[in-house]
Amino acid sequence: AVILDVAPVNIAHGVSIGPNVQILAADHPRDPETRKAGLELGRPITIANHVWIGGGAIILPGVNIGESAIIGAGAVVTRDVRPSATVAGVPARQIG
Repeated sequence: AVILDVAPVNIAHGVSIGPNVQILAADHPRDPETRKAGLELGRPITIANHVWIGGGAIILPGVNIGESAIIGAGAVVTRDVRPSATVAGVPARQIG
């Protein structure tokens, strides 16, 4: 797994992280002029207890994943995931 932690990344107890997962707290400004200036920022990520993250999933900056959630293999998580939810796809959406 890759954890890019320019902002806090909190991973709670009992979290399972599959191979090739990316947890990316690093972000960049949306304004092109600010980006050209080389400025960068980060947004924290929180992963609650007993979350399962399938192989190849990508967790984007600022996301919170609730307790006992399941992130499907290859999912791109762009927004918060509720406790006990299962999400999959690109972008990740709740299933089931």
